[in-house]
Amino acid sequence: MSASRGAAAPPRPVAGAPRPYQFPSFERVALDGGLGVIVAPVRVLPVVTALLVTDAGASAEPAGREGIANLTARGLLEGTAHRDGNALTEAFERLGASVASGADWDVASLGMTVLRPRLTEALSLFGEVVLEPVFPAREIARLRAERLADLLQLRTEPRGLADEMFSRFVYDPRSRYARPEDGGAETVSTLTREDASRFFGERYRPSVSTLILVGDVSVSEGITLAQRTLGGWRGVADPSAVPSGAPARSTRGVHLVAKADAPQSERRGGDVGLPRAHPDYFPVLVMNSILGGLFSSRINLNLREAHAYTYGAFSGFAWRRGAGPFVASSAVRSDVTADAAREMIAEIERIRAEPVTADELSLATSYLGGVFPIKYETTDAIARALAALVTYALPVDYFDRYRDNVRGVTRDDVQRVAQQHLHPDALQLVVVGDPDDVRAPIAAMEFGPLVEHAVEQP
Repeated sequence: MSASRGAAAPPRPVAGAPRPYQFPSFERVALDGGLGVIVAPVRVLPVVTALLVTDAGASAEPAGREGIANLTARGLLEGTAHRDGNALTEAFERLGASVASGADWDVASLGMTVLRPRLTEALSLFGEVVLEPVFPAREIARLRAERLADLLQLRTEPRGLADEMFSRFVYDPRSRYARPEDGGAETVSTLTREDASRFFGERYRPSVSTLILVGDVSVSEGITLAQRTLGGWRGVADPSAVPSGAPARSTRGVHLVAKADAPQSERRGGDVGLPRAHPDYFPVLVMNSILGGLFSSRINLNLREAHAYTYGAFSGFAWRRGAGPFVASSAVRSDVTADAAREMIAEIERIRAEPVTADELSLATSYLGGVFPIKYETTDAIARALAALVTYALPVDYFDRYRDNVRGVTRDDVQRVAQQHLHPDALQLVVVGDPDDVRAPIAAMEFGPLVEHAVEQP
């Protein structure tokens, strides 16, 4: 016992070389009606995921109908020409299938995962949802009310309020990106089943859609099933326009959203970022990992570990077809709001001014490369990765080359993209908090003109 107590600890094992990884192989074809089909055989488990993605996201909404993309996508599962929403849900449940629908900025999606023996039956039901939705007025009214209730809740929840208000202050008011992704109260309250039916008829077209099948299915069988399910689907739609990335202003601004009696403040700082297809994607990904994308990032170590201002502080780029925002965010005690903002701004300026260390670069690239294969362990995750390939028109070998592209980023690359794509001189600082506690300290920062806003429903 005494000998072991005095013995030196054995050396820590050295990390081995990363194991090679190859994303599952897949084939891509187009049916006669224009529908794209991707089949990726993954025979690990007897399950299959079917995912339909179509160019019917928020970016495709008509002016004044903001929120209709989300309402339409969710309404797909509320009933078809042959069964109401309850019967539809029961039919999927009897097959043991999980199904969900929704919309983001760029696309709408309908996804289903089912055991292989029930695939044919489940796809028939899946096709019914795609081809014959009826958008019952009662259910559309319920979905509309749920969204309006969410917006009301935002007024009492500082975190969600900060996220929604941030976009309003960053983007030109004429940009779709300046308004909530799922629509604000002013437009959502006016949406009807006729709006949903019209948006479906205009945007859910095979020419701008792709069916993805991943799992225990061969390529030839997958194509046959796709043809059987949606081969008769016809219709053409133009690709949706990419929203403007014009900023609301080109100089610094400070926006205080008054939330009386808030025990802490929610802080957001950022500006217009980059589109997903930008050639600097990989250097920016690594740069942000060092700045605020990882738990060990500079912003988090500064605000959490060094100063104990917060439980966590992070930054990130919201990747879209258009230029989504860059935002650094945290929740901090009201009395340190200004101090935390100064430290965040200082870290943005520091990564632009001086090269990152070799250890920081190694940690970021090792992490990004190491977790990459883990992200694609289920058929659903693989299907959604292939959906991103379609949505953002990424190269066919994107996933196979991902880790090489990450490892190829240099310290010079990190500093270059930080200088080019981080804009502290145009940064918008948004604070949701008690004005009596935070107004004077953030005004004393003299970071930019301070404008105070009442809590409004986004």
